[in-house]
Amino acid sequence: MVTIYESKPVHETKPALSRRELLKRGGVGALLVISGSAVISPEHAWGLETSALKPETMATLIQMARDIYPHDQVPDKYYAIAVKAHDEQAGKDPAHKDLIEKGIADLDLKSGKGGYTGLGWEEQRVAVLRDIQDTPFFQAVRGGLVVGLYNQKEVWPIFGYEGESYSKGGYMARGFDDIEWL
Repeated sequence: MVTIYESKPVHETKPALSRRELLKRGGVGALLVISGSAVISPEHAWGLETSALKPETMATLIQMARDIYPHDQVPDKYYAIAVKAHDEQAGKDPAHKDLIEKGIADLDLKSGKGGYTGLGWEEQRVAVLRDIQDTPFFQAVRGGLVVGLYNQKEVWPIFGYEGESYSKGGYMARGFDDIEWL
């Protein structure tokens, strides 16, 4: 038996997956569960316990981190590790805790019903982030991510970065121009 597929014009085709089906199947950033003082990813088997910030705040920070520096190939656990520093700093500095908690509350308010994590599409979340990009809250989160995310040795292979090369003779002696992902 031979099956013949007819192609349809682009405007007549339906998306391959509905949003509901995509969330059901999982994927990067698909589901975080709040339990007690922890944020848990049951599908990817990791959890993050909070001590100063609310776990809902941490879950929102993880999603916010993914939207600020989006890398589909980087699992959520590395974003969680990157934002954990805000929980630690909030435990030592009440002003930082206030900045983060109020910043998340404002972000949720600007996002409408369901809050920031309730927005289903990345473009919607990025639009809300653009509205707050000049605030001290956003700058604190973004600034912490630069170091918190990209200084994790576990993510370096994902980007093709081999680490420092001084101890190995420098980049010139190790193929400085062999980066394949550019």
